[in-house]
Amino acid sequence: MAIGVPKVHLVSHVVCPAPVKHPVMKQQWRDLAYVHWRYDPAVVQALLPEGIEVDTFDGSAWVGLIPFSMRNISFPFIPPVPYFGSFPEVNVRTYVKQNGVPGVWFFSLDVNRLIPAFFARATYFIPYCWGSASHEKVGERLRTAVKRRWPSRSSTQIELTLGEEIKEPSDLAHFLSARWGLYSKGFGGRLRYAPVDHEQWQLYEANIVHLNDHLVTAAGLPAPTGEAHVMFSPGVSVRIGKPRKA
Repeated sequence: MAIGVPKVHLVSHVVCPAPVKHPVMKQQWRDLAYVHWRYDPAVVQALLPEGIEVDTFDGSAWVGLIPFSMRNISFPFIPPVPYFGSFPEVNVRTYVKQNGVPGVWFFSLDVNRLIPAFFARATYFIPYCWGSASHEKVGERLRTAVKRRWPSRSSTQIELTLGEEIKEPSDLAHFLSARWGLYSKGFGGRLRYAPVDHEQWQLYEANIVHLNDHLVTAAGLPAPTGEAHVMFSPGVSVRIGKPRKA
């Protein structure tokens, strides 16, 4: 799917790589919510591998609980994968940089498809987890539930109400959403980076109705404190490039 992405992205005053020309994977992220909390940067840094630096905004690291619907995963020269290519997902993540290049670091990603979870761990070395999961938007409500079974046990239940479109996103909203790559650990603990591109996020206000989460603490983080920063997006179409040594 062709998507209109500018050739240079400016994120937190850092110029990021050009769009992915030869994607190894395409997918869609639909009905995505951002639930973020401030953290002491030293607490988050302690969970990151050597060579990766926690990225901060307003003096804080930010940890996100991100539920969405994955749709239509496809690979070069083949159509979207039926059944295995569409599923709910909830990830726990933070924001990092290496040599000035920002990206996402995942602590966990929960899905209800066992084969994609194994595949992602084996190829992208990303900590996918398997169990039961659901994610649905009904009217102006977004409801998500996860019951993790492997490789450990944990759970989350999230319910949000959705509000008005954010016409002029704040600098913080850009910091939390405008990320054009992901970092992971490969063989021998070596860092890898995969570029990502997609359309500009269309962001909306959102509020927490109910939240009973254990995924954040299962990642080794202390329980969140303070008010959460919450947003919603209908989603984007995504192109992911080949991972390379960071």
